[in-house]
Amino acid sequence: MKIFVCVKHVPDTAANIKIIDGSNFDDNVKFVVNPYDEYAIEQAVQIKKEKGVEVIIVTLGTDQALATIRSALAMGADRGIHIKTDMLITDAMTTGLALKNIIQKEGGADLVITGKQSVDTEGMQIQYRLALGLGMPVVTDAVSMMLDNGLATVECERGNGEIAVMELDMPCLIGATKGLNEPRYPKLPDILKAKRKPVKEIALTELVPQLPVDKTVIMSFSLIPEKGQANIIEGTPVEAASRFVELLEEEALI
Repeated sequence: MKIFVCVKHVPDTAANIKIIDGSNFDDNVKFVVNPYDEYAIEQAVQIKKEKGVEVIIVTLGTDQALATIRSALAMGADRGIHIKTDMLITDAMTTGLALKNIIQKEGGADLVITGKQSVDTEGMQIQYRLALGLGMPVVTDAVSMMLDNGLATVECERGNGEIAVMELDMPCLIGATKGLNEPRYPKLPDILKAKRKPVKEIALTELVPQLPVDKTVIMSFSLIPEKGQANIIEGTPVEAASRFVELLEEEALI
């Protein structure tokens, strides 16, 4: 049994992003494993310990993405595949096609696990595009999963505290979210072992010789406006209401 975990190399959410020329950003910031993908990695490693399966990490990215693969291997995965590209951001159609082709090239998967989304572009398309390409059923926002006799029973968040229980025939694709497990922090021996685990490199152009014509293109980046200062109004209810009206008038809101 083989489990493929699709992992993305993303800027740390605490990083100070600097926009360059309106449509690029300075990549000289700290990059990490996409946080939602950590739940996917952890789940795959837990299944590995229970059932003795092989866990393969697949990442599409620049040379720097190798660090993310090594981090995933340190968590307990067996080997990695690095789909190399010079593009800092790849559209969802290209990414989904590349992941599909490499999984098929490796003999197919019994299970594919991803994070429910990436924290940079937040496109939330990859698991659906990949599942369609592989001909697999797919669910996302998984907070619990159990594999038994060729079936995956998955509990998924549906908002407002609602949980949906899904049964999927395997092979299938599952998108993980917070609550599925508690990702482990690799210890030094695990990090050292990860450096010796095999990582296969393959060029994006070998998997996708011609990029899709109908693809998403980022036209521009802009920073989120800083939040304004809060005004604390003190005094009696009458005084506070009067001051509130004055502030609305000063801000030209009324």
